[in-house]
Amino acid sequence: MDIEIENRLLVSDLIRKVLVGAMTVREAITMFPFDTDDKSIEAAYHALIHYEADEDLRKRDVLYREEQDEYLELIFQTLGNGESLPDNIIRNYEKYYPKSNIPHRHDTMGAIKSFLRFLNIK
Repeated sequence: MDIEIENRLLVSDLIRKVLVGAMTVREAITMFPFDTDDKSIEAAYHALIHYEADEDLRKRDVLYREEQDEYLELIFQTLGNGESLPDNIIRNYEKYYPKSNIPHRHDTMGAIKSFLRFLNIK
């Protein structure tokens, strides 16, 4: 199986586990594929970060919570089929986050990439 599809299936499963409460967002994002250039996975990463950041709003606004849950369900179902997310979702995140903060590998090259990202150097 293609590595891109494997990664999408993994991320789909992580998002599903977050939605059913079997995993926290923090646990899920640490398990994302390292050093990916897949724009769909980067968008899914940002969607999860927003999910966690909106925790207070989700508690106060039931309609917002339901819409956000449906949005994440769309993402996990699409990735679960091995498909790319719709361009409008990807562009929406790219507008604000040109590159995600998905963790790098835990080796020398990953440490260098993390350091360069810290310095804001590509």
